[in-house]
Amino acid sequence: MKSAYYTELGGSDVLKLGEMDRPEPGDRDVRVKIAVSGVNPSDWKARERGRAGALPFPLIIPQSDGAGIVDAIGGAVTHVSEGDRVWVLNGQWQRPYGTAAEYTVLPAKYVIPLPDTTSFEEGACFGIPFLTAHQSVFFDGDVTGQTILIQGGAGTVGHHAIQIAKRAGAHVIATVSGPKKATIARAAGADEVLNYKDEDYVDQLLGLTAGRGADRIIEVSLSANAALYDRILAPKGTAIIYGSGEPLAQVPAMSFIVRGAQLKWFIVYELTELELTAGTAYLEGMLADGALDTLIGARFPLDDISAAHDLIATGQNLGNVVLTVADL
Repeated sequence: MKSAYYTELGGSDVLKLGEMDRPEPGDRDVRVKIAVSGVNPSDWKARERGRAGALPFPLIIPQSDGAGIVDAIGGAVTHVSEGDRVWVLNGQWQRPYGTAAEYTVLPAKYVIPLPDTTSFEEGACFGIPFLTAHQSVFFDGDVTGQTILIQGGAGTVGHHAIQIAKRAGAHVIATVSGPKKATIARAAGADEVLNYKDEDYVDQLLGLTAGRGADRIIEVSLSANAALYDRILAPKGTAIIYGSGEPLAQVPAMSFIVRGAQLKWFIVYELTELELTAGTAYLEGMLADGALDTLIGARFPLDDISAAHDLIATGQNLGNVVLTVADL
């Protein structure tokens, strides 16, 4: 099978293309013929920095998200059959072989049926972007009537999070870095959109929240934004953190003590089966209602995987970035 892979950490030039043996599924596994592979920020970071600074396997096929058609199933698998359209997650989490290849084999729980009305491109954006968004919105319980600040509202996670939070009855304020991204966040349903680069950004936010700040913050980069939490997070408020641009972040500790504010964390790769079931069920409901917009910002063939990684690394993509692996 044709695959993209790397055998050393570094820039996008370490990515190679080559032929490999088609993997075989175990008793509880599913083999999927990949149509589209989703590219996420964690993919280039893992390629450049490794896991804990090291290459975890001698050879890695990158990328965790994708969509395609079930090609073979193990004897204990019952929820999908050969020929079914599916989307997949966790392809390259604690495993060497991800979705940037013609075939991938995954534990059955990470292979989810894809409706006929949903494209493979969209399906390739459900693993990290949608499930992170869903977990972020509901991590601390019901959001009805709450004011939620979604950092990076035009990003792949933020774009889905706006739609989920609005569907759940929240008042949504989104942050962006420019006019084009503001348009995307408004189209997703944000009640207000603020440019975090504005000198009076904090004052604008406080003006929208009667001086309290947001009840919850959905945080894409704790290291970049935590210093403002003593002003933008309401007393007894909670920041749900799914990412950080840098390994270390400083928070206004004394203010947190006085305000009784909380920081809560998760990583989407380690969702419990209950959380995964809740996320996929919510997704299915939105898809059935035609209530989810998944923005595809750039498409590349598998041969151009290096360019796709470079685009994601710059942060200049408007929408999800996908690789076309096969025309299925």
